[in-house]
Amino acid sequence: MRTLCQEESIKVPKGIKITIKAKIVEVKGKHGSLKRDFKHLPIELWLADGGKEVKARMYFAKSKQLSMLRSVCSHISNLFEGVEKKFEYKMRLVYAHFPINANIVNGGKTLELRNFLGEKIVRTVHMLPGVMIEKSASTKDELVVTGTDIELTGRSAALIHQSCLVKDKDIRKFLDGVYVSSHGAKEE
Repeated sequence: MRTLCQEESIKVPKGIKITIKAKIVEVKGKHGSLKRDFKHLPIELWLADGGKEVKARMYFAKSKQLSMLRSVCSHISNLFEGVEKKFEYKMRLVYAHFPINANIVNGGKTLELRNFLGEKIVRTVHMLPGVMIEKSASTKDELVVTGTDIELTGRSAALIHQSCLVKDKDIRKFLDGVYVSSHGAKEE
């Protein structure tokens, strides 16, 4: 069954500038600007209510295709949240015997992990563009990954996690690694 016309809308928060041109959404806020391209989706995107609301519309879509509308709105609200507050992933260094040594070099753009399971190799993880990493001031063995783009921030956290995977051992027993303990928008 096809739906004739379906529409979704989201409000633009105060203090945020948004421009939509040919399905390219650009959002500017106090933490910089983000751009996202939705050209691959068969939807209409436009600003309504004098630039205070973003509307997305779709014609003749089946129920599976209608899910695109809500996804686009979620992506745009993530852009709003990113330029307004920034996203933050907190990661904990977990070890049973050999303490993992984390060094932040290159001004918060690169992480070096040493002594994972007593190995001599130095694991180097480069953050994706626009993402910074720092050691937590309050908690021991905690890293904080921050950035405006939710996808790049999440992917950087995943790169750190994947760099310290236990190979050739029983992973139920060897639980060492770097794990995400919490994530979300940064509290002001």
